[in-house]
Amino acid sequence: MENITVILADGRFPEHPVPLRILKKHRIVYCDGAARHIRYLKTEPLAIVGDCDSVPSGILKKYHNIIFRIPEQETNDLTKAVMWCNEHGLNNIMILGATGEREDHTIGNISLLAEYARLVKVRMITDSGVILPVMKSSEFVTFPGQDISFFSVNGNSEITTEGLKYPLDKRRLTSWWQATLNRATGSTMKLLINRGPVILFMGYGTGKLNSIVLKNV
Repeated sequence: MENITVILADGRFPEHPVPLRILKKHRIVYCDGAARHIRYLKTEPLAIVGDCDSVPSGILKKYHNIIFRIPEQETNDLTKAVMWCNEHGLNNIMILGATGEREDHTIGNISLLAEYARLVKVRMITDSGVILPVMKSSEFVTFPGQDISFFSVNGNSEITTEGLKYPLDKRRLTSWWQATLNRATGSTMKLLINRGPVILFMGYGTGKLNSIVLKNV
């Protein structure tokens, strides 16, 4: 996991050991209000990006030289941070803290992954697992019993799978629920995609199985 830039969004701060370990290991770009966590992480931020309407005044003063204020309201602060990273050649991104608070923010942030994937390598790390935008047919490292779900971005994706308890054969996904709550049966899973990207959720499991999940990111 080298040359990774973490974007910390202003959702619920991570509690699971996997995202906490990632926060300690990699450089961090903070979205606007998430900058309040700088004092707790005790690492110097790479940048603070957003419309900056909710950055604590002490942070504004201390880090004024690395604050990038983008006032337009057509995009959210997470998108502003991703665009800033892309513009500065930081194209290997893990997003943390983007879920767990308001459900509309969570849904919006997850749906944006497919947009970001056209520009950068991106994945979202949560307290439950990893969320990946999958733009083409791919193979993933899994473990037996691992929680797996798919979501169609455009409501028209067709997928075929190998290595799941409930295999899908040219299944067209027209609703979000249709390919959720599946499980891996072995050490690999194959996903064949037609007509558009999908969002993939992969659960952590426990103990050393956490590191298996991260092999995919």
